[in-house]
Amino acid sequence: MLYFTVKEAAEKWGLGTRIVTLYCTENRIEGAVKRGNLWLIPEYAGRPADKRRREQPAPRPSLSEDFAHLLAATTVPMPIHNPDAILDAVREEKPRRQYEAELSYLRGDFARVMRCYEKTQGDEAARLRASLAAVAAAISLGDYPAYQQIEAYLKRYADMGPGNVGSAIAVLALASVAVSVAAPNMVPKWLSEGDFSAFPVQAKPTYMLYLRAKYFMCIGKHEIALALAQTALTFSASEREITFPEIYLRVVCALACHFLGRENEARRRLLEAMRLALPHGFITPFAEHVGDFGGLTEKCLEQEFPHCFNVVIEQWKSTVKNWVTFHNHFTKDNITLILSLRECHLAQMVARRVPYAKIAAQYGISVGRLKNIMMEIHEKLHISSRNELAQYVLMTTKGDGS
Repeated sequence: MLYFTVKEAAEKWGLGTRIVTLYCTENRIEGAVKRGNLWLIPEYAGRPADKRRREQPAPRPSLSEDFAHLLAATTVPMPIHNPDAILDAVREEKPRRQYEAELSYLRGDFARVMRCYEKTQGDEAARLRASLAAVAAAISLGDYPAYQQIEAYLKRYADMGPGNVGSAIAVLALASVAVSVAAPNMVPKWLSEGDFSAFPVQAKPTYMLYLRAKYFMCIGKHEIALALAQTALTFSASEREITFPEIYLRVVCALACHFLGRENEARRRLLEAMRLALPHGFITPFAEHVGDFGGLTEKCLEQEFPHCFNVVIEQWKSTVKNWVTFHNHFTKDNITLILSLRECHLAQMVARRVPYAKIAAQYGISVGRLKNIMMEIHEKLHISSRNELAQYVLMTTKGDGS
């Protein structure tokens, strides 16, 4: 075996002879032996680590890298027959918390959603990811201070401009609120035009397509909304897995069919969504749209899910006023202080150009009675036309609701 002297090893390792001799006496060089006054170091021995050097901490991932990892980890579909199994399948804490928040939102446990959001304090990637569910939960709870806090946080990121991943996700969350509270004129240009190029490549388009379908529902273009939702489902639906947006896409399909007068298809699609969601306690997608379906939700629940009837209707009753109130925040009016809840529903349907005969049939009143109610609504709002009503109720420009 070939041995080096201390001097030769020192030259090889770029060290002084004194430090190499010290390493030998401290037995820090593998195989080193002493022969008389000389230390002999085997050729295979490596340079010992310098204890005086502090190991440099690994560089922290950037927000873009952190968010990309989290996004990929939280867009894994849930098992269709046991969605909660995703909580056991996900090992990392942050993705698991995100799934917990989404499952809680679907079940109407909005307080739990907010608790999950609060745990993201100090973690920008996790907080941005959780904001989508948290902002909707704050509205459902009627927690205006919490909503303002989340909105301000999102707007700070949104103001960073294009090219920033935080900005892209923030504007996505704000756009989600805009279409959910029926304020289509506050929808960003990228959503109305369908340009998703600003979003991370890890982001799956299903949720963006769902938002765009909701945007077209807001402006009364139900055929386009239906086509978008159907296309998104064609590319994403699975017999073994399910995702958060896929449940909502099915509800959009049913709602679009309802507004297009295809009642049998609307019933079929709504029941299809219920069969997928209600066995797991996912009541929120239906509670959010009880009023929009004009009685169809109640009929479907009574037909196949009578045990879910009360929880869905109670959630609707407890949250619908909060959503209408937040609509006021966007439209800068006081419609809920002026109109009753029933009048608000009627005004929204008329503003969306739903035929009077259809509205009257859904509410069990005559067309004449509906016209009288609308005259009273016009007087209360100091308006004189359906276009003005659309501007007031939906914040659309003239003609958008046609």
